[in-house]
Amino acid sequence: MLAATLSWSVWALDLQQAKQQGLIGEQQNGLVGAVQSNAQVNAIVNDINRKRLENYQDIARRTGTSLTVVQSRAGQLNIERTPNGQYVQLADGSWRRK
Repeated sequence: MLAATLSWSVWALDLQQAKQQGLIGEQQNGLVGAVQSNAQVNAIVNDINRKRLENYQDIARRTGTSLTVVQSRAGQLNIERTPNGQYVQLADGSWRRK
């Protein structure tokens, strides 16, 4: 259900390119983070995270689940779906290639 309700922004292609280039990675909280920060990367991260949070809040309201639980589940799903070679953030905050 969670995967079906997540929508991707018009930045999706840019997000994918940034992830493939190792600039952005998936975090455990369901958001993306800048692995290598610059103005364009930060703009993509901020836009994607704003839209993801809106979706997560909507899911939490509709399902009666806390935002924290929704984000955690989304984070696990996003990390599982991250292709090998792209970055994911570990619990200690460090980045590693999957």
